[in-house]
Amino acid sequence: MTLNPALDLETSLAEMRPREKLRCTPPRSDPGGGGINVARAIHALGSTARAAVALGGPTGATIATALQEAGIDVLPLAAPGPTRQNLSVIEASTGEQFRFIFPGPTWIPADLAAVEPPLSKAVVAGDILVLSGSLPPGLAAEALVDLAMSHVARGVRVVVDTSGAALVAMVAAARGMNLLRMDGPEAEELCGRPLPRAADSADAAQAMVNDGVAEAVIIARGKDGSVLATANGRWFAPAADVPVVSVTGAGDSFVAAATLAMSRGAAWPEVLSCGCSAASAAVTTPATALCDPEVYLALLPGTRARRI
Repeated sequence: MTLNPALDLETSLAEMRPREKLRCTPPRSDPGGGGINVARAIHALGSTARAAVALGGPTGATIATALQEAGIDVLPLAAPGPTRQNLSVIEASTGEQFRFIFPGPTWIPADLAAVEPPLSKAVVAGDILVLSGSLPPGLAAEALVDLAMSHVARGVRVVVDTSGAALVAMVAAARGMNLLRMDGPEAEELCGRPLPRAADSADAAQAMVNDGVAEAVIIARGKDGSVLATANGRWFAPAADVPVVSVTGAGDSFVAAATLAMSRGAAWPEVLSCGCSAASAAVTTPATALCDPEVYLALLPGTRARRI
């Protein structure tokens, strides 16, 4: 599910300079937003996922068409305004990436209430619902908690990958979702201390599991890899040593492969390994391309999880 999607535009130029007209290459466009990217990556990995997306205006229609033409099933949800666009610019002289993220339309509680009936009709007990990406402007952080828990209560397996106030609210609620993923800096902010070693991240993830936040908690450690903790163990999976083209979409690719592994009944160490392999594959591609399935499979043996 993506409440705050965007049409992601990517271009490049020779050099970023202020006050000048900067001539860019023809832009590449892709539907973007956490849940959309997860659905796209699952599709790239050879499976199927339904993208429940809040859409509005011409940009929303463009996103829906692009997803459908890519073979992705779309559940359109009504957004209270036009869907946003984001811009990613690569500076050719340095390889640096500049990302410009714009706000989406402002929501009120009634807007969220309006999308809940079609979503609840589409998602049944035993399904996996991935809540990924940022909350739209206007919604309180607790709105994501309420949405997640309403589906947990119906027997839906809920995976959450969010940030900021929404992440803080999810952790504070401690209401037992299936899987929660976060980045290392987010985990450090939640814990109020640095997490310099993988073991430190594992301790933090274990504490959240013990508090009832989720059945499993994953903390990503960037180029080092990721850790996963459950009530029965803690594991570390290394990231693959690959050339980095763009880190955009790495986290969404991680969630896609991990969710796909969960849907196939994989044990938690395999879920972690699959996620790390997909994230590693994603950084080798341009900003909006996500993980390449052949690269993913080639990297998988090198991202095997081990106990920590």
